[in-house]
Amino acid sequence: MAEGSRGGSLAFGQVVIGPPGSGKTTYCQAMRDFLGRLGRSVAVVNLDPANEALPWPCALDIGELVTLPDVMASLGLGPNGGLLYCMEYLAANADWLRDRLQGLRGHYVLFDCPGQVELYTHHEALKNVFAQLAKWNFRLAAVHLVDSHYCTDPGKFISVLCTSLSTMLHVELPHVNVLSKMDLIEQYGKLAFNLDYYTEVLDLSYLVDHLASDPFFKNFRRLNEKLVEVIEDYSLVSFVPLNVQDKQSMRQVVQAVDKANGYSFGDREHRSLEALMSAAVGADFHFSSTLAVQEKYVQSQDKAVEEEVMDL
Repeated sequence: MAEGSRGGSLAFGQVVIGPPGSGKTTYCQAMRDFLGRLGRSVAVVNLDPANEALPWPCALDIGELVTLPDVMASLGLGPNGGLLYCMEYLAANADWLRDRLQGLRGHYVLFDCPGQVELYTHHEALKNVFAQLAKWNFRLAAVHLVDSHYCTDPGKFISVLCTSLSTMLHVELPHVNVLSKMDLIEQYGKLAFNLDYYTEVLDLSYLVDHLASDPFFKNFRRLNEKLVEVIEDYSLVSFVPLNVQDKQSMRQVVQAVDKANGYSFGDREHRSLEALMSAAVGADFHFSSTLAVQEKYVQSQDKAVEEEVMDL
């Protein structure tokens, strides 16, 4: 844990970000339990002033400093404006956060952040808070959660890619994009391509062609082509699939995050050669995790087809 200066000891953790409903709070709860079973001392910090009914005890709550209902009532702001004000207030009172974090010395910290997208794409307040945490010797990775149901709609998936890219460029932290709720993906409908197409963000021209078959999107083909060109030019966006109820899936995300924030290269845990090699190579676990989820998805689709045939 940092001592408030660059000379203090390092602290590792994650800032969990993403749009509303993407599963950030559920992720923090599952990750806290999973890392706890690995022997890490984990502390969860709630930075969402709108998150009033937490399903688990947190080590630090922004509600002690400012709450969204109070801001809305006193300043006459709506939910969006009120949330932006809360984050600006937090950034202006960084000393409060630093003092409270002193008590979490030696912990791996999960920061549960608000779900307002503009906080991560162009607003400066939360970005400034992350910069302060870095000055206090926190080594953080941004875990950006995206609901996997967007994969079933090509138009929405292109929008998600643009949002993820904008977030990566604005937040300026080591970044891991995660497709959450993979256990529910078969309920959203059939995917147009294999799952690895979406997780590895392969040749997006196929996605544009698929969109062109829709009468509505046919008129916007040129726009979609330009958006795809921007995404492919940066070549930064990829996803790790996640089912919080599956231990192997959680392990793959932990490996990706530990590599991103540098925890894998520390001496806090005894690591086998396999784990170190996985962190060094980087890409191997993406394929294995995607393959495992893909197999489950295909099996569920095959089962659904068999049931339809039996009904006939």
